Amino acid sequence: MELWGEGMSVTAESVKALLEDEDFGKRLRGVNQLRELEPRVAFELIQPAVNDGNVRVRYAAVSQLSSLGSQDLQVSLGLLRDRLHNDPESDVKAAAADSLGALKLTEAFEDLQALYHQTSEWLIQFSIAAALGELGDPRGFDLLTEALKSENELVRTAAIGALGELRDSRAVPLLAPFVTDADWQIRYRVVQALGHFPEHPEAQQLLKSMATDSMESVATEAKNLSVNA
Repeated sequence: MELWGEGMSVTAESVKALLEDEDFGKRLRGVNQLRELEPRVAFELIQPAVNDGNVRVRYAAVSQLSSLGSQDLQVSLGLLRDRLHNDPESDVKAAAADSLGALKLTEAFEDLQALYHQTSEWLIQFSIAAALGELGDPRGFDLLTEALKSENELVRTAAIGALGELRDSRAVPLLAPFVTDADWQIRYRVVQALGHFPEHPEAQQLLKSMATDSMESVATEAKNLSVNA
């Protein structure tokens, strides 16, 4: 039996052999070893793994497209759209949303919007909200406004961060109620979001008020981000 030990050099051929092995553990190792290859080569090899029969292999491959996908954005868009809509596992769908955001594939905005409304899985909604911030597409504002009202705290937190990244000043009054949220981690995320509005008077006023927050990390971040601190 041939083993791929740590001392053996990683080549396109050795990784390809792992990716084609019947053992899903070896295929998973192959996906991880793609990071050691030249990106152009790795991108070609990773494409079949995106549709692997094992969920762990698919998840690893879809996640890694966040960096390798820039080799061919249109091919990546097709692969990720397919997993976003058709994968049976919620974590793979979430990973597809993450990668679409990382690659700033705004062509997928309507896909993300549709899935957010179709799913009841918080993990998928969380990843979509976060991806909308990375996309920077102004069309995401309304969906993020909706996500702020989610029953899931993590989805709300992702929406707060994404609204900051969009830099749409309409977000400031929407963020204001969260300044006094009971969860300091949400308040911390609010501070970071408000920091994206250095010339917005209300945002700066809110940051000043948070500079006296009872949680030191929140107060310190508010002081750091306040333009007139």
